[in-house]
Amino acid sequence: MSNGKGVTLQSLIKEFNLKWINKEFDITERKVVNNEVNRPSLQIAGYFDYFEATRIQIVGRVEISYLSKMSSEERTKSLEKLFKTDIPCIIVTRGMQAPDEMVRLASEYNVPLFLTEVATSRFMSALIAYLNIQLAPEITMHGVLVEVYGEGVLLLGDSGVGKSEAAIELVKRGHRLVADDAVEIKRVSDKSLVGSSPEIIRHFIELRGIGIIDVKHIFGMGSVKDSEKIDLVIKLEPWVSGKVYDRLGMSTEYETILDLSVPALTIPVKPGRNLAVIVEVAAMNNRQHRMGYNAAEALNNRLMSEMQEQLEKGQAE
Repeated sequence: MSNGKGVTLQSLIKEFNLKWINKEFDITERKVVNNEVNRPSLQIAGYFDYFEATRIQIVGRVEISYLSKMSSEERTKSLEKLFKTDIPCIIVTRGMQAPDEMVRLASEYNVPLFLTEVATSRFMSALIAYLNIQLAPEITMHGVLVEVYGEGVLLLGDSGVGKSEAAIELVKRGHRLVADDAVEIKRVSDKSLVGSSPEIIRHFIELRGIGIIDVKHIFGMGSVKDSEKIDLVIKLEPWVSGKVYDRLGMSTEYETILDLSVPALTIPVKPGRNLAVIVEVAAMNNRQHRMGYNAAEALNNRLMSEMQEQLEKGQAE
């Protein structure tokens, strides 16, 4: 899964504090485009069927131990086949020393060779999680993303409908702003969407009649958050007289973003409605739904039970 942009090797060095062993060539333009990684045990043994050369290669204790039992000539022959596949880089874990043949071939084939002190499994887990986020499919939507009671709520609607005003009222009530105006959304897994703000406008919000304000500086560090999962979409629209709006909540509406369905609500806006309170209640209600409780269904079951009792009572009389 990739968004086509790629992750630079320099960003990996910085993120994971990697030590670069062979610095004889430039890696400025080199990028990783595959979010999966590989331990090349089978390749070192000579098996290359189904080998994906775009993956980062992780060499741990097992691979180093296997290579140490070979002669220098055997190591060279085995490793050369791997380096010829044009892999993006090799990372040796646990602070182990890479064989001389590996260092020489890495330089010969211009393959960056890195070293980390972190244990193999722990490093792979962190690396995959990082790549999943960086290489996730991405889309930018016009809206506002806020965290309300731990729920990520994406507010959508036309300009001027009141998204930013609702967000600033929510911040005043103790909730947190993630993004205003432009929300960058990434699909980080088959079930999760994560939203954030473009770096250039992060923590800023536009209020018509006032202008641009810095939420972090006015309300403090606790009023903002860099990213948040998207649990609920609320679509704000001007109140249309005569239009039928859902008053019970028996059925669930969904908004499709990056091929994932997210629970959604359509909230009509008109003077006198406190949008911040409505968003708070919607967030809490959405959490209850995920926990298996639906107030509308509970009320319907109560009414049906009452009707059944009245019917049975009438028949008895």
